[in-house]
Amino acid sequence: MYHVYKLHVRLLKTGHHNHPLALRRLLLSCAASAPASLSYARSIFDLIASPDTFAFNTVVRAHADSSPCFSLSFFSKMRMSGVSPDHFTFPFVLKACARLQTGLDLHSLLFKLGFDSDVYVLNGLIHVYGCCGFLDFALKVFEEMPERDLVSWSSIITCFVKNGFGYEALALFRRMQLVGTVKPDEVIILSVVSAISLLGDLELGKWIRGFISRNGLELTVPLGTALVDMFSRCGCIEESMRVFDEMGERNVLTWTAFINGLAVHGRSGDALRMFHEMKNNGFRPDHVTFTGVLAACSHGGLVSDGWHVFESIRNEYGMEPLPEHYGCMVDLLGRAGLLNEAYKFVEEMPIRPNSIIWRTLLGACVNHNYIELAKKVKEKINELDSYHDGDYVLLSNVYGGVGQWIEKAGVRNSMREKRISKNPGCSLINVNQVIHEFVAGDTNHPQFESVREFLVSMIDSLKVVGYIPDVSNVLFDIEEEEKENTLGYHSEKLAVAFALLCFTDRRTIRVMKNLRICHDCHCFMKHASDVFEREIIIRDRNRFHHFSKGSCSCQDYW
Repeated sequence: MYHVYKLHVRLLKTGHHNHPLALRRLLLSCAASAPASLSYARSIFDLIASPDTFAFNTVVRAHADSSPCFSLSFFSKMRMSGVSPDHFTFPFVLKACARLQTGLDLHSLLFKLGFDSDVYVLNGLIHVYGCCGFLDFALKVFEEMPERDLVSWSSIITCFVKNGFGYEALALFRRMQLVGTVKPDEVIILSVVSAISLLGDLELGKWIRGFISRNGLELTVPLGTALVDMFSRCGCIEESMRVFDEMGERNVLTWTAFINGLAVHGRSGDALRMFHEMKNNGFRPDHVTFTGVLAACSHGGLVSDGWHVFESIRNEYGMEPLPEHYGCMVDLLGRAGLLNEAYKFVEEMPIRPNSIIWRTLLGACVNHNYIELAKKVKEKINELDSYHDGDYVLLSNVYGGVGQWIEKAGVRNSMREKRISKNPGCSLINVNQVIHEFVAGDTNHPQFESVREFLVSMIDSLKVVGYIPDVSNVLFDIEEEEKENTLGYHSEKLAVAFALLCFTDRRTIRVMKNLRICHDCHCFMKHASDVFEREIIIRDRNRFHHFSKGSCSCQDYW
């Protein structure tokens, strides 16, 4: 802003403060200092008696990122004033629309004004459609473009990544390589890395790492950070470490990504050590960093360390803890069995606890069979969100776990009356670049019968070496044999059995599950990893479990 004020003072002293060309120059200076100068830019714009296309473009561009509503307001004023937009106007207008997820009606206007073949305008239109979730329209614009540049490819790939279509994004990237007219830059590679992170496919992760090296792309801070996060999400924290160690420069995001990765892989002590090393290197942790460190303490049962980290948020860094931080502390205390302390902590929070925090405490009550406290917590949740299926299932589990079938039936009846259904367990496994889905209670997989038969034989083999099905997880008043049958077809067991049928070598088995792994499946995986001599990695809703030689990385604390 100093340069803006200095220029304005000079114009006032020389008497040129009302000259159109001088005001244009001042307006440009304001745009260069955005967002700090935006209010000043608007006041300068108001001094221009008859703003032309250039003046309007300047204020539209200046506001597009941080104040998109103002940007669209100036565009409306431009049209009402009869000033004609040009090919510089629409990329900035579309950028503002993308941030607000609006402006789909601009497509017809672009065609009416003859901008339907302008590559910069069409790139912006692709971005708008992608941000609004209309991928079919974005792809149609892309396919009909008379010419495409690097930004065109980057825009369409990013559209698919941000909308959760990882494989489609990778297919577009491969198509771009086959076309051969453009060479991928760091922006596109970042989108590809994000797509692989979304899929959790380690082989693809190794491929993109090799692609970066072969093409001589520099391991910049953003790219290195993305790779650290990607390998963690793909279940290989060792590769995350390698990338982290190779990076010549790091920022807070890099350290945070690495700490979060260590946390979800059960490396709590390492995560805490890296947190202290980060501080010793002069980096100031942000709210996301603290969430990762507290999660690490929770996964490792490091109660005193967790308290110290939590209190440092306010005492050492002058920041106010966010609901996520309070949630981590409730999880930490709950996992450690300090349920009364956790309840007191929630009751004394300076901010109103949300349903997620109460739900975290309810989950801890289930794990430790605290029935009375569970009922009290469920009442708190009902005041905030009475239609979440997980809450009813958790309370039902408490009753079933101690054999109170009448109370359990009451909870299930309440679910039926409110038309609340439970999401079934679902596990995904990648076999030869084909994703196979197994759902608990579903027999639709084409190889289900052979998988089921093999799983039955697996269970029999594991029982010989000490595996005992934990029927307390089957919360029905039925015979023990029926309970074992119900347990046998949990989705992650089916996925692992399928992998053993398909893989003749000793490769690691990697499964992604939508729910938290149950105690019985956890025990099953430990025995299976030992008997079948395979490393099994299960990525559940909360963390990674690395099973190897009869033990798990979580050390049975999860």
